[in-house]
Amino acid sequence: MGSTDAAAAAARAREAVDRSVRVLVEASARTETLAEFVPARRVLGIPRAPRMRVIGPIWRLGVLLLDADGRLYSTGRVVRAERAVRQSVLAESVAEQRAYRAAAIRGGIAEGASVVFDAEPLDLDADALAVGAGPLVLTSLDDGTAAVGVRWNPNSPAAVLPLGAYLSERVELLAHPPQGA
Repeated sequence: MGSTDAAAAAARAREAVDRSVRVLVEASARTETLAEFVPARRVLGIPRAPRMRVIGPIWRLGVLLLDADGRLYSTGRVVRAERAVRQSVLAESVAEQRAYRAAAIRGGIAEGASVVFDAEPLDLDADALAVGAGPLVLTSLDDGTAAVGVRWNPNSPAAVLPLGAYLSERVELLAHPPQGA
């Protein structure tokens, strides 16, 4: 694929992202909170418990996150903000999840809110897409046209959909959820 093809594919991808933001804003679609986990530390010798630092609202669209400025992220880890509860825990992974949930509350996130953290920013630049390290990859459509694709299943190399179609489907579900969802 030539650099001109890649640049055109990136431009079409940017248009699809911008269109998605407009639809989600107009529909007042439900958002979640994008945050950064800040581990426990000492400040002037005083211990501070771990917390989540809010980055902003995002829409979760499967393997992608989208913010109102049109920035894309790979979906990181997701927890629901909950107050810390003292319980004996057998599994370390359960204790870790509870600690993340409590860190969200300490970060000022409302109880019950979904919080996404460890999300990596994604670049729609043609050079970054050529590397194809995350869920976004350059692919070729049936007609030979270059396109940005979404690798929606990291374990299957064939699980790639064109970004425009992927966003359209996910945005429709979020903007107009099926009855009872």
